[in-house]
Amino acid sequence: MAGKPTQYITGRQEFYGREFRVTPDVLIPRPETELLVELVLASGHKGRLVDVGTGSGAIAVSLALESQFEVLATDISLAALRNAAANALRLGAAVRFAAMDLVAALPDAGFDVVASNPPYVPGIDVSLIQREVRDWEPHVALFAGPRGLDVYTRLIPEAWRVLRPGGLLAMEFGFGQAESLEILTANWANVEIHGDLAGIPRVLTARKPT
Repeated sequence: MAGKPTQYITGRQEFYGREFRVTPDVLIPRPETELLVELVLASGHKGRLVDVGTGSGAIAVSLALESQFEVLATDISLAALRNAAANALRLGAAVRFAAMDLVAALPDAGFDVVASNPPYVPGIDVSLIQREVRDWEPHVALFAGPRGLDVYTRLIPEAWRVLRPGGLLAMEFGFGQAESLEILTANWANVEIHGDLAGIPRVLTARKPT
């Protein structure tokens, strides 16, 4: 009756065919985010992958178990990293974890894929969000400035820095943000917007030119 999501009551949420443990310290994994995993797997890329803002670890763990990627997951929240590391251990996924803001501590040109489901909800929309999300899920994983683009304006150039030539950037985004992200990735190659099962634009993929 208080609006607490059932996932936080049971401590569980399924993602990509596996059960993940979730706490109020992490965003509840959504089925729509599975599209990001599928696109990375279908991209043909190999090597080193970093999942930025890993939260529960759903993306990082799924990609580690479904591919041969060497996976690193980052998050600014130590509580989220503890949750993600516990999921990786329980599911047998070889994922390394590091606490940092986006990819700030990572070396230049050290990765083949940057994947992320970052915060993208506009802060001005707080009152319009259903209370199960607004009152219970961590705001640091939800809100990103007035237009919801604050994290992207930092993540996209940082992804360029840490990716090797030809590397893949894959990011989930929110409703109405596709055009803005296409502008932010104007100097990238093969920029594509992918719709989810409902046909809603959901994931952007782009490659760093060789």
